[in-house]
Amino acid sequence: MKRLFLIEFHKLRNNRAAKILSLIYFILFSAIALFASIKFNFGSIDFRLADQGIFNFPFIWHFNAYFVAFLKLFLAVVIVSMVSSEYTNRTLKQNLIDGLSKKEFILSKFYGVLGFAIASTLLLFIVSLVLGLIFSDYDEFSIIFSDLEYIFAYFLKLVGFFSMCLFFGILLKRSAFALGFLFLLWIFEGIVQLFIKFQAESLDFILNVLPLQSMSNLIIEPFTRLGIVKSAATQLNSEFTKSYDVEWSTLLIVLAWSFIFIYSSWKLLQKRDL
Repeated sequence: MKRLFLIEFHKLRNNRAAKILSLIYFILFSAIALFASIKFNFGSIDFRLADQGIFNFPFIWHFNAYFVAFLKLFLAVVIVSMVSSEYTNRTLKQNLIDGLSKKEFILSKFYGVLGFAIASTLLLFIVSLVLGLIFSDYDEFSIIFSDLEYIFAYFLKLVGFFSMCLFFGILLKRSAFALGFLFLLWIFEGIVQLFIKFQAESLDFILNVLPLQSMSNLIIEPFTRLGIVKSAATQLNSEFTKSYDVEWSTLLIVLAWSFIFIYSSWKLLQKRDL
């Protein structure tokens, strides 16, 4: 495992585009947190997003995991490009000639996926913990470390999404085609959602097993949990009754998709004549 991870790390270290995109991702990650803590003056009104309760424990785990997940597209480009470059630079063929099996090649890519997911999750945990300790109204140990399932859900969401990007990269060989196919999948799932919503509500369960939708279902939007939103809803005689829990069924679905994408990548590469 260590040897395969080091092989992938060496390739990424010498990939300028991957380094730039990864750096942009982690800079934006930190910048968003800093932006939320800045106080803005609008005449006689002072406003700071952090004062709205978004950094209170344990809500911060949910809020940050949901919001930061949108930045995963930057790393998706890195994942796809690190696969396509294997074909354009012919390093894949050279690796196989040097004795690396196709299974080991896929495993090295998967270890790269895990590396990005782990690094991003650790950053999310550290940034959220620091912001919470600074701005949260609650400092009890039991409150601080409750709802950490959102951090695990974030990690699994990245693993599933990056595994899918890896599969598209292996399937289509070109970064632009792979990212374009990802966009088409997003449109397709959107069309399916609209069709089921207006024409076949009895098939609503299908939405929960679609790859992108199942990953999205891991972390439900947190905004309606905010006190200010709940107060406004109460005044309008409308209350939110949705569940914000990380569902075990959704975790299993995303795990299944992750396995399917990695296994399919291996089988595809196994059958392909390089």
